Amino acid sequence: MPLAIRPARADELAGAQELVARSINELTVRHGFGPIASSRTPHFQAFSLRDDPRGVWIAEDDGEIAGFALSWVCDHLWFLAELFVAPGRQGQGIGNALIERTLQHANEAAATEKSLITFAFNVVSQGLYVRHGMLPRVPIHLCSAGRESLAGRARGLAALRTTPVRATDADLQALRRIDMAAMGVSREKHHRYLLEAPGMEGVFLGDAGERVGYAYIASAGHVGPLAVVRAEAMPAAFGTALAVAAAGEGKQVSVFVPGPSDALSIAAGLGMQFTLPMVLMSQNDFGNWTCYLPRNPGFM
Repeated sequence: MPLAIRPARADELAGAQELVARSINELTVRHGFGPIASSRTPHFQAFSLRDDPRGVWIAEDDGEIAGFALSWVCDHLWFLAELFVAPGRQGQGIGNALIERTLQHANEAAATEKSLITFAFNVVSQGLYVRHGMLPRVPIHLCSAGRESLAGRARGLAALRTTPVRATDADLQALRRIDMAAMGVSREKHHRYLLEAPGMEGVFLGDAGERVGYAYIASAGHVGPLAVVRAEAMPAAFGTALAVAAAGEGKQVSVFVPGPSDALSIAAGLGMQFTLPMVLMSQNDFGNWTCYLPRNPGFM
């Protein structure tokens, strides 16, 4: 039976995420980072499939999943969240076939900006994306530290007032204002997803009565996304979010930090380790990466 590239079904997403974890681990082990991924329940993938099935694709060969791709669209931005080929199947044209299908999604949605985040050391994938018009733009580092070692240092950085984010019209409008200032796109559907996610806390970051940003902090200790309306607010916003995470129950505190952000030097000064280098690729320069910290490479 020949290779088929077709829309994914909901009952295939768990198997697709097992493939994603195997593919990531094969890559990171080969480059000396060790295995970093484990198969997780595909909550975001299922949300994205329900929201816009045009962006979710399976490569199937003889009844087996050989590749998987997921893209989403917000306003004019198309974002490639996942594109992975099963270990041992690279170099067979599967990645090219998948990206062609996902780019159809971008065209159908009339997206004028295309972007993704990938491993900085994955030069094969970068070559694929460059051939489709997306160039490396912004380095991004995964920074992490033990919660207990960070707690005392981060406590003094909590300079902003935090108030809970709720899924009300007023709060969603405030989130939209911050997102538009930081990245130029609205992420309302993704905020709704995060606000319903178990173990996730969303907070507004306030200074002198003004909501200057927001942050999401997972119970496991991961920070992001985090956005501010202007770069000058990032140090206080970042410090406040780290303090909230360090006061939680997770063993580690982690966050993805773009290279241009003032948060990167703060992370280094707090002793956070740079554990995984990544890079944002895009068709054009977009957004203000001094004002935004992504949640992860798939969510942005």
